Amino acid sequence: MNLVRVAIIDDHPLFREGVANMLASVDGIEVVGEGATAADALKIAAELAPDVMLLDIGLAGGGIEAAASIARACPNLRTLMLTASEDEQDVAAALQAGARGYILKGSSGHEVVEAVRAIAEGDSYVAPNLAARLLTQRSKRMEAVVDENPHDLTSREGEIFAFVAQGMSNKEIARSFNCTERTIKHHVTNIMQKLNVRNRVQAALKFRPKKLEGPTG
Repeated sequence: MNLVRVAIIDDHPLFREGVANMLASVDGIEVVGEGATAADALKIAAELAPDVMLLDIGLAGGGIEAAASIARACPNLRTLMLTASEDEQDVAAALQAGARGYILKGSSGHEVVEAVRAIAEGDSYVAPNLAARLLTQRSKRMEAVVDENPHDLTSREGEIFAFVAQGMSNKEIARSFNCTERTIKHHVTNIMQKLNVRNRVQAALKFRPKKLEGPTG
C-alpha cells in the first residue's frame, strides 16, 4: 500500500489535533501538515504537496473557495470536506468547486480513514448516510420526470436519470425497467459521463425536475 500524505485544515485546534492523531496512528497514512485558515491550506498545498487535504467549510477565507483554488493550482491534490454542514447547497458547491469527497464531523474514525483512502486512490466519497438523506430530500420535492435535457441524454437515459436522482440503486432501476442490472449500469455510466460527474450524488444534484404548471383558470 502506498503511503498517503495528508494535511488537515480546521480552525478548531482540539478537533484538528484529534483527527491528526487518529490518522497518524493508521498504517499507510502520514500527517504532513496542519492549518486553520484557507490561506494555510493554500500554503501547505504549495509547499508540502500532500496527497489528500481535509478542509472545513467554515474556515476563515472559505473552505469551498480554498478547495476551488487548490483544484486549479494543484490538480494532483485531492480535497475532502470534513464539516458539520449537512446543507445540500454546501455539498453541491463543494463538489462543484473540485472537492473529491464530503463527510460530516460526526463520522467515525473508520469512515474518515475509508474516505481518505478512497480519495487517495482516485475515487470520490460522500458519506453514505448524508448521500441517502440528500437524495431522499430531493425526491420529496420533485416529480420523477425530466423536463429539461441540457446534457443531451437519450429519452431512456433521462428516465433512468430521474430514478438515480431519487436514490434508487441499479438493481431497483433494473427491476422497474424489467432489464438486467448490467444494462442499467451501462446507462448510468453514460449519464455520468454526459453530466461530467463522479458519483450518483453529484448526478442527483444536477437533476432538473419537471416544472409544475399553475392553474389555467
